[in-house]
Amino acid sequence: MSDTFKSILELQKYLVGDCKIESVQPPVFASDADVNIVTVTLICPDGNKHSIRAYRDEARALREFIRLRR
Repeated sequence: MSDTFKSILELQKYLVGDCKIESVQPPVFASDADVNIVTVTLICPDGNKHSIRAYRDEARALREFIRLRR
């Protein structure tokens, strides 16, 4: 199994498809407090919205991935 979490792979797929991150809950740059759940909402050029949800260690990795991309 890869070291990359499923949520990060899914996010990369949407970003390559020219989708944009609409929101991240809780906000990436807000608090570095321990986060157990992260929800990322994306909007694609065709108007479709997609949500990615990650939990615990995967949530922390997903927030860090987004933080480094911005």
